[in-house]
Amino acid sequence: MEPELVAEFEKKFPDGPPIKVRLHRPLGYFSLTVLFGPSGSGKTTALRCLAGLDRPQHGYIRFGDEIWFDASRGILVQPQRRQIGYLSQEYALFPHLTVERNIAYGIRRIGDAERRKRIAELSDLLGLAGLEGRYPDQLSGGQQQRVALARALVCRPRLLLLDEPLCALDQPTREQLRRDLRRWLTKLAIPAVMVTHDRVEALGLGDHVIVMDHGCVRQCGSPQDVFSAPVDPAVARIVGVDNIEVGKVIRKVNGLAAVQIGSSELLALSAACVGSPVCVCIRAEDVMLQRGAVARQSSARNHLVGRIRSLDREGPMVRVGIDCGFLLKALVTYQAYEDMGLCDGMEVTALVKAPAIRLIARE
Repeated sequence: MEPELVAEFEKKFPDGPPIKVRLHRPLGYFSLTVLFGPSGSGKTTALRCLAGLDRPQHGYIRFGDEIWFDASRGILVQPQRRQIGYLSQEYALFPHLTVERNIAYGIRRIGDAERRKRIAELSDLLGLAGLEGRYPDQLSGGQQQRVALARALVCRPRLLLLDEPLCALDQPTREQLRRDLRRWLTKLAIPAVMVTHDRVEALGLGDHVIVMDHGCVRQCGSPQDVFSAPVDPAVARIVGVDNIEVGKVIRKVNGLAAVQIGSSELLALSAACVGSPVCVCIRAEDVMLQRGAVARQSSARNHLVGRIRSLDREGPMVRVGIDCGFLLKALVTYQAYEDMGLCDGMEVTALVKAPAIRLIARE
């Protein structure tokens, strides 16, 4: 049987919801599991329990054949005996130690030659070669993050735990290190669990995503499954679905479900039954815009004519709110916004493909 990290535990707090975690992940090969959700959802607490820094009140944690925690048997293996690497948000580098000595702090009881070899290997891999004699205040934020990661990796952990490792970085550095981090971890082949509330990080880094909200696991699966097919409206909001509307299936058309939303009707690729109340989920990036009331020349099954009610600049993108019987949000590039000359009150047609619409059953 393939070795697994199995965690089923509950951590209670006096003034908040209990944190309930269920996690089953393979250990025989590299895989990065992302704990994803809003602030306060319990992600960091779950990670600290896996590390042995916090003690749950109920449940157990098993790493392969080893029991790390079992409430019923009174077992709690200390963090240093779990052979893990842990990288916190703050990095916690020692200001009085050089890069080399900060990295070396993570290893004890090995010879000088082996210590130098490991530090050199990680310095080369993480782009720290030549910086070994510098102090933390002489490094950029990205370099400090790499030193902290090297310190977590130098002990050759069996499991790597990462608590929002990129959150303290500026956007350009964050984007570069996001790409680098996946490459480094794949090469080192160490299974990892990472906490983030950033959708781009979850999609770009994760092999498996666990969505948490109010202390509970709401959905888990591949990034594609979780982000494209949320199981309920709460998860849809967490994973960034911009349009969540209440509707009702009024008929079936050639295998498609016709859904009434306000005064508008949409066709969705769904097996929902006629008469079913549903939540209609549409990502803003799946909505295409054309000026005016255009003829049906697109392959999109849904053509919604409406007027622009809001325009919000978001970096290189513009979020457009369209009144088309309900308020539909679209996300277009700033270049597309300028080319179309979009302005408040303008008539536009919103195009949405049937497979891009997710229907969730509503009680």
